[in-house]
Amino acid sequence: MSILSWDDFEDDSQKPAAPEHKSASIDSQKAVNTQMVSDAHNTSSDVATAQPATARKGGTKHSTDSLARASAALETLDVAPGLEELEMGAQRVQVDDKAMINCRADLNQLVPFKYEWAWQKYLDGCANHWMPQEVNMNHDIALWKSENGLTEDERTIVMRSLGFFSTADSLVANNLVLAIYRHITNPECRQYILRQAFEEAIHTHAYQYCIESLGMDEGEVFNMYREVPSVARKAAWGLKYTQSLCDPTFKTGTPENDQILLRNLIAFYCVLEGIFFYCGFSQILSMGRRNKMNGVAEQFQYILRDESMHLNFGIDMINQIKNENPALWTAEFQEEIIQMILEGTMLEIEYARDTMPRGVLGMNAAMMEEYLKFIANRRLAQLGLPEQFAGVNNPFQWMSEMMDLRKEKNFFETRVTDYQTGGALSW
Repeated sequence: MSILSWDDFEDDSQKPAAPEHKSASIDSQKAVNTQMVSDAHNTSSDVATAQPATARKGGTKHSTDSLARASAALETLDVAPGLEELEMGAQRVQVDDKAMINCRADLNQLVPFKYEWAWQKYLDGCANHWMPQEVNMNHDIALWKSENGLTEDERTIVMRSLGFFSTADSLVANNLVLAIYRHITNPECRQYILRQAFEEAIHTHAYQYCIESLGMDEGEVFNMYREVPSVARKAAWGLKYTQSLCDPTFKTGTPENDQILLRNLIAFYCVLEGIFFYCGFSQILSMGRRNKMNGVAEQFQYILRDESMHLNFGIDMINQIKNENPALWTAEFQEEIIQMILEGTMLEIEYARDTMPRGVLGMNAAMMEEYLKFIANRRLAQLGLPEQFAGVNNPFQWMSEMMDLRKEKNFFETRVTDYQTGGALSW
């Protein structure tokens, strides 16, 4: 067998000549096709006349009528549909045309970048990709099924954590897709928001994977945010901040509505992801340190690292909006934001007391309360607001070893390679 070369494909001299009647048929068909295209702007009767008599029968006539209707529709096509009024021949987008909110520049033009940090966070998120199935759950399954594997308090912590997080990440994803995305008018930030929405889907998948692997009652766990008061109150607190933005008639552009958007961003990034997640994460990661529920703990560490990136992005976006719209950051609005942070902290302390009525896993509700106040101070400082809890410290230094809170603003200053793919963590 000889090996074909490119000459064998290009050289037609060796091919047998086609019979004349086939060539004529092909030429005739080409002529028909050419006529159909050239007459695309004619009326249906003109197009029909241009076809052979046999082509005006049955389905071919219907196709011809459809072609005429398509041609007529194209004649009235608006070349600038969508939310933005674009003009043919408009100037290309310049960096200074871009803004975080209320920008009329073409959102479909990703470059030139105005916020390089947003694009870098998108790239970092992609490098951090993982999937739940990469984590081995065999150890967890055996421990969960063992009568003496976990205490009743430890089982409550696992159930509560999966119950809250399984729906909390869905609430965050819904807020991103239905509320935030359409009001952020910067394409590189939108690119990261799309990545974050996908990561929220992975997180919900991870919780479902844990619940299914352990053989839990899926209905009970996923419906916990409507059955357990301490879980329900956190979900209800977050949901109220999406109501206005989810209204399809809502638009930014006024100080009042711009503050509504800013309030939503702070509620979800700084409180829901920045405070509500930390009690449950600490509890589950503490289990992993004790060689319990290793698979669940490993997935929670991946998720915590994702959420830290979400938090960093959200705070940068919030501060950028503040810088570009200083009139929004009034003294009254700042007081409202401080109250929001305090409300979120109190709800998370309530959740900690509900899940830890007694000491467990080297922690208790009092220690968790100090930790959450420490976290709240961090969130306030990141927004440029005064700390509200004097003298509190981080009682869980081991959490800083897993995710150093002091580096949340610049978590990816150095290249991180130890968790590019799943299954690489060790305890």
